[in-house]
Amino acid sequence: MVALESKSFDQPDEVRPFTDKGEAQMVTLAGSMVSKARFEPGWRWSEHVQPIAGTESCQSPHFLYMMSGRMHVVMDDGTEAEAGPNQLVRIEPGHDAWVVGDEPCVVVDFGMSPTYAKRGS
Repeated sequence: MVALESKSFDQPDEVRPFTDKGEAQMVTLAGSMVSKARFEPGWRWSEHVQPIAGTESCQSPHFLYMMSGRMHVVMDDGTEAEAGPNQLVRIEPGHDAWVVGDEPCVVVDFGMSPTYAKRGS
């Protein structure tokens, strides 16, 4: 095992574009994937990732650090919350989410599924 690894989102291992309004930059360190995603105003999971995922709701878990913008999340059971800059958010599978307002939402996700927003998976 490598004792020290360093990577940058300036040169991600992979970029996964949504159908519109953003993308996720993927970096793998020590076998774990981390993403930095940018969601443009008007982005909604059910419109811009659901066609890629092919599921009724997002089935990826997330452990997010919110860098900028605001996002609203509604779980399949109706539970909902909104998060903004400097907040940490844990989201279990079974949800929809969308950008709130006219500022892009940028998050770092330490806990998503390796197949999040991946075409053909």
